[in-house]
Amino acid sequence: MRFSSYCFFIFLVAISCGQAPEKPVQKAQKKPVKSQFEPSISWPEGMAKRKENMVLIPSGDFVMGAVQEGEYRREYPAHPVHVDAFYMDSTEVSNADFMEFVKATDYKTIAEREIDWEELKEQLPPGTPKPDEEALQPGSLVFSPPAPGVALESHFQWWDWKVGANWKNPLGDETPPEMDMELPVIHVAYLDAKAYCEWKGKRLPTEAEWEFAARGGLDGQRFVWGDEDPLHNDTLANIWQGEFPRENSAADGYLERAPVGSYHPNGYGLYNMAGNVWEWCSDLFHESYFKTIDGTKVCYNPIGPNTSYDPRDPYAIKRVIKGGSFLCHVSYCENYRPSAREGSSEDTGMPHVGIRCVEPVKE
Repeated sequence: MRFSSYCFFIFLVAISCGQAPEKPVQKAQKKPVKSQFEPSISWPEGMAKRKENMVLIPSGDFVMGAVQEGEYRREYPAHPVHVDAFYMDSTEVSNADFMEFVKATDYKTIAEREIDWEELKEQLPPGTPKPDEEALQPGSLVFSPPAPGVALESHFQWWDWKVGANWKNPLGDETPPEMDMELPVIHVAYLDAKAYCEWKGKRLPTEAEWEFAARGGLDGQRFVWGDEDPLHNDTLANIWQGEFPRENSAADGYLERAPVGSYHPNGYGLYNMAGNVWEWCSDLFHESYFKTIDGTKVCYNPIGPNTSYDPRDPYAIKRVIKGGSFLCHVSYCENYRPSAREGSSEDTGMPHVGIRCVEPVKE
């Protein structure tokens, strides 16, 4: 098993002082209202708009990256991109979907596998000491709101490494709770997501495909529904509302994940392309990738850089994640925008990262 140095450092910090978070209670979701932004889409002739639980994303050109000022540097410069038509899951992969995969294949996610220290230490800075055997047990990270008075300079303050945490037991409880099969699956690493998609005869989307699909025909808008700030309309997406990271008002209906298919879909019929859980893409993540692209020409079906690099975590091999999650808040992580892009270690699952698959259009 491989494990990112970033998450392992959090792990070393967290095992000494972290406590399991209290279980949040989900509120009933408010009935979503229809978005005021309804793009007019011309569907190609001879192609089915739907295929099982997938929707057709027509081929087209768009401006990829941030066009507004003040976004994160890794989103610049914006550049023209063309993507061919493809089908995309209308919702995130649910627990029920992933359970079907596991039952059919006996698959174990990375969070459920034994940790091999000899392999692990190759991913860490030289000289990193081996932790106690008790700590080298299968598990994952969980979100744990810090207590009042705890300094918030470091995000290590709200992440705990929890032995036993995985997709079936998100908080690592001694007695796992009954699974809500309608929730999006989490604690799945890129390698887990890739395995699931391949089993389905599908694949993960490229970053360009994901962003084009998320925009739903609204090129140049800041959000997938237009320019309306979700902090002023709690029916648009499942994000953090209140004071991050201590208090979530759940004004949008949920403290944590919302069931797949919640809220109003975008112009292509895709649900939860903003907030709820991040979604894996196939591209390697490089902080400065957009700066290497010739913005004077249209880039056709880009598949990302050849190498991964994140200056915040230089030892890890990362893949792009898109969409933001229920933990995103404007004060810290306003990543529920289609141009927003982050990197996550390809061998590490998280409690707010999930899966959505795509499939090429067959000629």
